[in-house]
Amino acid sequence: MLASTSETKAPQAPPFLAARGIAKTYGGVKALKGVSLTVGAGEVHGLVGANGAGKSTLIRILAGLAHADAGEVAIDGRAVMLGNPAQAAELGMNFIHQELAFVPGMTVLENIMLGLPKKTRLGMVDWTAIARDVEPVARRVGITASMDAEVRTLSTAENWLINICRALIRKARLIVMDEPTASLSAAESEKLFRIIEDLRDTGVAVIYVSHRLDEILRLCSRVTVFRDGQSVAVIDKHELSRVRLVHAIVGGEVEQVEHARDVVHAETVLSVKGLSRSPRVDDVSLDLHRGEVLGIGGLVGAGRSELVRLIYGADQPDAGSMTLEGRTFAPASPAEAVKAGMGLVPEERRADGLLLAKSVAFNLQISNLMNIVRSPALPLIDYGKRKNLSAQTVRDLAIKTSSIETPVGLLSGGNQQKVVIGRWLLRAPKILILDEPTRGVDIGARADIHRLIRNLAAGGMAVLVVSSEPDELPDLCDRVLVMAGGRIVRELTGANITRNAIVEASYAFEGRETT
Repeated sequence: MLASTSETKAPQAPPFLAARGIAKTYGGVKALKGVSLTVGAGEVHGLVGANGAGKSTLIRILAGLAHADAGEVAIDGRAVMLGNPAQAAELGMNFIHQELAFVPGMTVLENIMLGLPKKTRLGMVDWTAIARDVEPVARRVGITASMDAEVRTLSTAENWLINICRALIRKARLIVMDEPTASLSAAESEKLFRIIEDLRDTGVAVIYVSHRLDEILRLCSRVTVFRDGQSVAVIDKHELSRVRLVHAIVGGEVEQVEHARDVVHAETVLSVKGLSRSPRVDDVSLDLHRGEVLGIGGLVGAGRSELVRLIYGADQPDAGSMTLEGRTFAPASPAEAVKAGMGLVPEERRADGLLLAKSVAFNLQISNLMNIVRSPALPLIDYGKRKNLSAQTVRDLAIKTSSIETPVGLLSGGNQQKVVIGRWLLRAPKILILDEPTRGVDIGARADIHRLIRNLAAGGMAVLVVSSEPDELPDLCDRVLVMAGGRIVRELTGANITRNAIVEASYAFEGRETT
């Protein structure tokens, strides 16, 4: 029997979150130009876009940290006011930023309960009763540490779980995760993915913000793309592909870096023999050639950054030796390494590489001061020379800034990274070490940085690149050395430099070379 045409379908429930026409201007700059975003209950929704596209501004508005100039936010179909973070939390929204919220000197339980009302007994906080309530949620998200352990002793991945547990204790209906795997190993990332899938299956929505498109493709049922302060596309799961995402993010094709892998017979600039420092670096030997881009791959904790610290003089080895251009090289400090002709772009550019409150020009010239003084006898800054050199570097590297006097902290992540690299260009080192050169930058800025690195190598600079992203090294490097358990377990050259080969070698047994 046919259903009557007069029958009507049950009304569809409104999405949990609907942000429409959100606009925001900062000092005459339009950060958001009427963007929209809808997220349903139990949906993992991707939010992607270049640095500066407006993602962070929208998240700040949803979190009650900033106020929109125009537009509307609705929860369950009802317009709401988001005057402060407490109001956002009361509405069921929780935000986990890259800079995780925790107090190192407090316990796991105390950190989980940060900002939450606590049970009391006889006027005292009843931590025993609180622990009984929290334990099941903590185990659900995979926290294995004792509730009494201090979080300073835990890994970044474990502190991510603490933040997720706090959100669930708050009974969050939506959790926003900003670059959640930026500091996680592959195994830790897989654990996080399973937790996200469990949250989805129990009706908790997730907004997943990431530059890692493989993760977006795997996790998300829909993706909203931001570009230049506008929401330019909403793509459903069945239409998602890397090519479509890249096109939407950058507005066209991304130029690929082409290079020949033929520099291994060039002059050796740096030679490392049997370098060791317990417990993370074990009998490492390598050669770096002039004009070569040499990659160091492996999982987080494999010893890559610790090796860089030894080469750069930040730590001293227990054993082994180095030569630089055939001469003994044993820097007692980074200053000695710099004087010998070495430069370093650190993994944590904001904490270790930049003075965020200082200008672009200041940060560019901080390692180049003797070249901009009027004379060695009269060490006064020649501000005309400072201005010209800084402006030239900004042009050469296409650093997007309104002025060389703009505080560098106001620039996007990709442009901040260019400033750190530009600092060393002015000094022209023999060797440039880049630790995670494109972490947290968008796909367009990543292509710019890769092109810059290849141009430096073409000019004769020897470049050492450390990256935990196996997709990055095949695009960029002439050779790749993979570390596991503090040792180099595989050397990849030519057509053998592939993502799969890097991942496979990264999981080598500690102390055993892969075949």
